[in-house]
Amino acid sequence: MLIGLMGAGKTTVGRICAERLGRPFVDTDDVVESLAHSTVAEVFATDGEGRFRALERQVVADIAASPEALVVACGGGAVVDPENRRLLRASGHVVWLRARPAVLHERVGDGAGRPLLESGPLPTLERLATQREAAYTDAAHARVDTEGVDPQGVADAVLAEWAERAERES
Repeated sequence: MLIGLMGAGKTTVGRICAERLGRPFVDTDDVVESLAHSTVAEVFATDGEGRFRALERQVVADIAASPEALVVACGGGAVVDPENRRLLRASGHVVWLRARPAVLHERVGDGAGRPLLESGPLPTLERLATQREAAYTDAAHARVDTEGVDPQGVADAVLAEWAERAERES
C-alpha cells in the first residue's frame, strides 16, 4: 500500500512494484471513479468531498478484505480517516512516499483535475502536508523519500522495505 500527498509518485511507483511482483495494481481513485461513474473532480463538484470520502472508505474496506495480494496506490487523503488507517495497516505493508511540497508542486503543476488544488497548488500542498503528517506517520510501516529519485529507484526502495518487513515477520 502506497500513501502520500498528490504528486509523491504513488501511481507510477505502484505500477512498477506491481509489475515486478506480478501482482495486480489498484489505484483507489480509479475505483472510486468506477463506482461513481464520474471522475474524482466531478464527484467533488457535484456531490462534495464528503461523498468522495465515503466512496473512498468503501474502496479501502473492499481492498483490505481482498484475498488477493495487491499493490495499492491510495488517494492522498485516504489516511485522514482513522478506520482507513487501521484497515490499511492491518491488511498490508504501508509505505509513505514523501517529498517536500515544493517538489510535489513541480510534479502536479497547476493542479488541473485535482479538486483540492483549485485554490492554489503550492499553498494547498503546504497546508495538506502539515495537516496530514500525523495521519501518514500513524498509517505507515515505512517511509521512502522520492525527491531526486526516479520512479525505478523509488520502487527499488519500496520493495526493499517490503522485503525487509517480510523477513522480520517470518
